[in-house]
Amino acid sequence: MAKCRSCGANIIWLKTKAGKSMPCDAGLVKYWEKRGGSKKIVTPDGEVVSCELEPGLFDRNETGSGYIPHWSTCPNAHEFRRKP
Repeated sequence: MAKCRSCGANIIWLKTKAGKSMPCDAGLVKYWEKRGGSKKIVTPDGEVVSCELEPGLFDRNETGSGYIPHWSTCPNAHEFRRKP
């Protein structure tokens, strides 16, 4: 386990299916896959999925578990964005 250089949160590094390393929050969370969902999740095998982190009104069965990309929760994420 590593720590974010900016906020100090515990993070893990996952290799995506595209071969890129992505920092993610250390805790595993349940997700509900949804095309065009408002959130992204990285599965343990490296697939990046559009999803929701709250169940819908009628579909209560989660799709699976994954990790939230740290850039979506870090208060200082703007410090690490690449400049065009």
